[in-house]
Parts: sequence; structure tokens; C-alpha cells
Amino acid sequence: MNRNLPLLFAACALPIAAMSAEKILPSDWNAKEAADKVMAGLTNVCAPEVKGAHDSDFVIVGDRAYVVYMANDRQPGESAAWPFIYDALSIVNLKTLAVEKIVRYAASEQKYENEALPAGACFVPRILRVNDKTLRSFFASEQPGKRQAQTWYLDFDVGKSAFETKIHKAKIKTAEGVFDMQPAPFYRDAAAHGFTRAEKDCGLYQIDSFKEFDRRTFCVVNNYITGQNGLAVLNDSFDTFEILGQFNEPQTMKLSEAAVNRLPDGTWLAICRQEGGNRNYTFTQSKDGRSWSTNEFRDVVSHGASSKPSFNRFKGVYYLGWQDATKISGVGRSVFNVEVSRDGVTWERKYRFETERSFQYPVFREHDGAVWLTVTQGDSDSSRKERIMFGRFE
Repeated sequence: MNRNLPLLFAACALPIAAMSAEKILPSDWNAKEAADKVMAGLTNVCAPEVKGAHDSDFVIVGDRAYVVYMANDRQPGESAAWPFIYDALSIVNLKTLAVEKIVRYAASEQKYENEALPAGACFVPRILRVNDKTLRSFFASEQPGKRQAQTWYLDFDVGKSAFETKIHKAKIKTAEGVFDMQPAPFYRDAAAHGFTRAEKDCGLYQIDSFKEFDRRTFCVVNNYITGQNGLAVLNDSFDTFEILGQFNEPQTMKLSEAAVNRLPDGTWLAICRQEGGNRNYTFTQSKDGRSWSTNEFRDVVSHGASSKPSFNRFKGVYYLGWQDATKISGVGRSVFNVEVSRDGVTWERKYRFETERSFQYPVFREHDGAVWLTVTQGDSDSSRKERIMFGRFE
């Protein structure tokens, strides 16, 4: 045996360690100035009659962004108990940032060729690019306290620039079997592993939208009301969400709205919103996506507020976004930080969004070397959930 092998391995490892430790940003980087430049280029994608809007998602095909969000024409804010909340799609030209078309595609009791939606809010839409011709939007139809919420999906034909005329129920797969995608089977799966928080009939969403790893499509499925988080993988038909594992401990924190990514060694890492305790964000890891560690705090995030985080990777760099509890002029969710890292361990502050209009629930997507974003903002209502803004991030 060559006794120098350990030294050789150590020598080989040095450049890798040094690379991960190298600073990404110049020493004079100003995170607030960088964020201000991004906000200056944002444009409203909602129709003029919209009074309240929130929780957007989008995909890009060619030179157009397809942005989905929930909206209403009566008042700012959102609630699953408001049956007048509908889901809309805005098509935005990337070159001009002009909104070319807006389609309301899901609303309470809306009729389709094959069936009609029940009464209730159409909540938390998400959109997936199935192929170059088809986009698929998922959303929850809810009527809290009166029935089980149901996740539906509706396909959009890119070439025709129109939604299909038939609507379909999404499915959820757990160790117990395959069911209509409703809160009950998701809750039973958690209860089988010791989850004891109260069961609810609403609140089930694909909160951290679709990400591809190893040629498979994953997302975080959560129930905001009960405080449940699960990692799901979609089947090849993109109509069934298989729950691989849930990460809800400690339950006293009421963890929700997690965002996930894979670290360089293949480990899953999730950042979770916290509704209990000090409301700061927590982190959990998993080697296989099925068994997860107990959530704990990390130094990269402090003084966090209860709001949806983001966790992406662009060009080999991780972007971790979180809501700071600091308030600008007393406005909630008015500060949002974005940290960057090559290894998911050492972080630097790249953006600090500060605005009285709020900066909440941003979504980031990469396309042809550029990164784009959507975000919820507003002017006067305390919620600041009045419109969806779109623009270039990097």
C-alpha cells in the first residue's frame, strides 16, 4: 500500500475545497442597489380590473412567459373562503414586457366540456411545461368547512394560445394507494408516521413548483392549514403526485410552504416556513427524499418572517430567498433577502429587496441564460397582495 495516498487525496481535494470557498461576489457588492435595479424593471401583468392577486408561477416557451396567479376583482388580498377568487394566465412578451393576452381559466362553478367546478375559490395555481406544445396548470378548488378541496388540472395549447375544453382531477399516491388529490389522503399518510396536528379539508397545494432532477419532475406538496410538507415526484403522465416522504418535525413549530433543492452530493435540503415559535425559517435534510432530519435553524437565515421561501440553482450557484421580519415604514413582507452559494454551506448576500410595496412570494425561472421572476406587490392594502409583477432578475 502506498502510504502517500492520503496525502495525494488531500492534495487533490484542496482545489475543490478552495473553489467552494471562493467568494462569488466582489467585495464592494451592494445587495440593496442590485435589488433596486431589478425592481425598477418590473411590470404589472394583471388586468386593470384586478383588485387582489397573489401566489404566482410561470414557465417560458420561446420568447413568451406564461404567468399564472389567483386574482379577484373585489378587494385586495386573498382567502380560500372567498368564492370570487379565480385563476388567470397572462402571456408576456419577453422582448417588450408587454402583456399580450390574459385568460381567466378557472373560477367558481365554471363549466367545461366534461364537467363543472363546484362552488368555491380557485386557489394557488401552478404551471408545468409538459412539452413544447402543452402547458399544464394545476390548482385547488376549495370551500373550507364544507367539502374536501380538490386539485384539478387544465392543459394549455401553446400553438393555439388557448386552454383545452376539458378539465381533469389530479391524483395523489401514498403508501396507502392512489386517490383523488385531496387533503385527506395526504393527512393520513402523515398520521401514519406520527403526525398529530388537526386534520383540515382544505390547504393542499404544490407550493414549491416543479423542478427536474435526474430527468424526473419533483415538487413540494404542502398543507398550509395543518402544517404539513411532503416531497412529491410526478409520474410520466404528469397527473399523479407520489409522496416520497414528509418532513414536519418538530410539529410544535407548524412548518409549511417549504422549498427544496439538491446539494452537490445529491442530498436533499429544504427550507421551511415556520408559523409557530419565533417564525424564523428552519432547515431539514434527506439522503433519499423519504426520511428527513428534524428541522433546525441555520446561521444563513436569521430574523425571518412567516412567508414562502425560494431555493433555486442557476449556472451552478444556489439562490436561497427568504422573507426578513424587518419592516419598511411598518409594511409587512417589505424586505426579502437572496443569498448565494456554490456548495449550499457558505453563503453571501446578493440581493436585499426593500420596498413599501412589499416583495413576497417571488418565483425565479432560468431561460436561455437569463433568469426571470414574478412577485406579489401592492400599494395601500395592509396585505400588499394587489398585483403580480414580472421582469428580469439576472
